[in-house]
Amino acid sequence: MASGELLPRPCPSVDSRGGWRAALFLVGNRFSLRAIRTASLASRSRPSPLLDFGCGLFPAAVGLLERVGFYGVQSNLIMYLTGPLGMSTATAAAGVSAWAGTVEVLPLVGALAADSRLGRYRAVVAAGVLNLLSLGMLTVSSALQTPQKVSPSSTTPAWLFSFYVALYLLALGQGFHRPAAQALGADQFAAIDDEPSARASRSSYFNWYHFSISWGYAIAATALSYVQDNVGWTTGFGACWAAMALCLAVFLLGTRTYRAEQPVDGRPFAEAVRAWMAKVFCRKDATDTERLLTPEREEGNKGLVVKLLPIWLTSLVFTAIFSQVTTLFTKQGSTLDRRLGTATGLVVPPAALQLFISGTFITMVPVYDRLLVPLARRVTGRHAGVTTLQRIGAGMAMSGVAMVVAALVEARRLRVARDAGLVDRPDVALPMSLWWIVPQYFLLGVAGVLTEIGLEEFFYDEVPDALRSTGLAFSLSAFGAGYYISSLLVSAIDWATRSNGESWFSDNLNRAHLDYFYWILAGLAAMEVAVFVHFANRFVYRSKSEL
Repeated sequence: MASGELLPRPCPSVDSRGGWRAALFLVGNRFSLRAIRTASLASRSRPSPLLDFGCGLFPAAVGLLERVGFYGVQSNLIMYLTGPLGMSTATAAAGVSAWAGTVEVLPLVGALAADSRLGRYRAVVAAGVLNLLSLGMLTVSSALQTPQKVSPSSTTPAWLFSFYVALYLLALGQGFHRPAAQALGADQFAAIDDEPSARASRSSYFNWYHFSISWGYAIAATALSYVQDNVGWTTGFGACWAAMALCLAVFLLGTRTYRAEQPVDGRPFAEAVRAWMAKVFCRKDATDTERLLTPEREEGNKGLVVKLLPIWLTSLVFTAIFSQVTTLFTKQGSTLDRRLGTATGLVVPPAALQLFISGTFITMVPVYDRLLVPLARRVTGRHAGVTTLQRIGAGMAMSGVAMVVAALVEARRLRVARDAGLVDRPDVALPMSLWWIVPQYFLLGVAGVLTEIGLEEFFYDEVPDALRSTGLAFSLSAFGAGYYISSLLVSAIDWATRSNGESWFSDNLNRAHLDYFYWILAGLAAMEVAVFVHFANRFVYRSKSEL
């Protein structure tokens, strides 16, 4: 059996491994347990092991707790750099961008290590240790920092070195955790891949995984950022460490229920990498060991990269559109009237508008999984309702609609600025409510429910068992590439329009033209959907149940 393949599932019994009983440690939280119980009963002819569990057995999901711990650092990192560390905005932004880019790249390294040497279970444990070490170092470094605002020159090189070591150890922990933990959860249904009900359960797993981590994003963006800003950074980082410690404890608690991989053999890591390359590219000059690890060939002798690359490439416009949530959408919202009623005096921070994305995931995942999938199942006869590529394509089309709405709302915002005489007063909030931009957040959230989750399920399903983590890393890398593409587009358009007058991305947004940029993205989305449909219609799935 090749390294990374799953242990055979024993005969069904109350204490057999895998299924929802194991996956709930990685996904299930108390909000989704009842729905998952119903889905499991509906999709299986035999009794589900989930029936032996009470609603209060799982206080939180591993995915939720991990997102709380990690995003509690990421969401407010720039404020820590410009605040206690006293960095300039430009320096801090460059540092955060470099770190965030590393976070998106390292899953490819972690997935390769998990699939070739460590195994997914041990990769998740290693990630937990790295996360605890890094967050512990951040907490201690924050406690040793002077309470008043300092300048970079007054911070010792040794202290800065330890801070960045902690930060990049956290990025390394993400490289192991993100692809391995999600793949391990999906593995609980992979050993019975020929059963349509198993594929339906795995598809449902990806939905509920994102439902769970969306709560983590929401908690980190609200509660932890408030603690960091109003109580103290040491307390905030300590809370992140506590969330990661609880995450690792819950994961280890479910050890006896997981269906894990066959133990990895002792061949050198370099040989494992060569075997992985042979499997991905289907090299004809592979060694005997590599051929043993590559028992199956794709139709037409196509390598995995050749087969999957068109789908990956045609998802890049979607990921570039999705990156606007944390950039231009936030800037757009900062100019609006963000008061929650005149009596309360509460003003919504611009970054908090991102909660509408998490809220859409939390709302729409149950609707999709419990309402839309059963309806589609009646029409198509497929247990998952629709194929993964149909789901991805629908989300791509929705992202284009979101850009059209964003362009129309931005055009109205510019008219309001002109009518109110506030074109040259960017520091004054416009007489236009923040609720005007909620629809574009909602539409992009729906697009994410369809395409983001669909891409993860697709790349997981379409690679061999020994490359499941790597498949998920491919889907994550698409979002990293999307950020870079968006950055290149903005830089190129800014250079072109600035040389001919006012930039579309002027610092004074009342004189900018974000609406033009949104129309360009909408047009690119339309072309993306057309190209995607061309490749999707010609794609041959590994599983016959998707045909």
